[in-house]
Amino acid sequence: MRRALLQLVRFGWEQAWSCLFPVVIFASLALTQLVQIPWLPRYDLLLLICLTMQWWMVRSGLESRDEVKVITLFHLIGLALEIFKVHMGSWSYPGEGYTKVFGVPLYSGFMYASVASYLCQAWRRMDVELVRWPPFPVVVTLAAMIYLNFFTHHYWIDARWWLSALVLLVFWRTWVTYMVGGTRYRMPLAPSFVLIGFFIWIAENVATFFGAWEYPDQAESWRFVHFGKVSSWLLLVIVSFLIVATLKLVKDRQVPSGTK
Repeated sequence: MRRALLQLVRFGWEQAWSCLFPVVIFASLALTQLVQIPWLPRYDLLLLICLTMQWWMVRSGLESRDEVKVITLFHLIGLALEIFKVHMGSWSYPGEGYTKVFGVPLYSGFMYASVASYLCQAWRRMDVELVRWPPFPVVVTLAAMIYLNFFTHHYWIDARWWLSALVLLVFWRTWVTYMVGGTRYRMPLAPSFVLIGFFIWIAENVATFFGAWEYPDQAESWRFVHFGKVSSWLLLVIVSFLIVATLKLVKDRQVPSGTK
């Protein structure tokens, strides 16, 4: 029991360090709601904080230059999705800002990038390995289909549940292994998607409470984000994981369909 508790503490410690970027973003959301600079809009201050944090993480060695490339990719992917969703009225950023593009503040891309930062940090810190990873074309096609559904469901059917079933079918034999205190553990990949998606939904409630963005039903007063959003975050986490995993495998010159 003592060793189990010690391992749990070690696991939590590694997770906490891996979440450093997201924690800074949430702390900044709370701080900028309480403290305002007259000549600098909140969204622009948040962007400066995110840029400074990114610079510091690279400067201190907490993130490598390759990881920054992955994070930048997620920033662009997230920003494109934000611009489209705001245009469609899914949510809004009602505050003023000099660094808003088509109604979307540029800092918002860092909220997606922070997910990539967490994945990259946790991957390195916990020596993550993949067992029975599906073939490269299957993974890329599935990730593209999930991402595109965020756009196409506004004009066509919402295929999120079909895509979720497809994820279970593709990854039903895939496991993720990780190191904690010198001991290697493993778990099925699909449950890890669900857990990360659920905790991001919790984080989303915190973010909207501090005014990071606003859903239509939160215009008059804050309320909990609909639990159905978990499915959206679940799919977004899957896309994020598939991209990071594929880039890691390519960098290490591993065959995606191999046994690692």
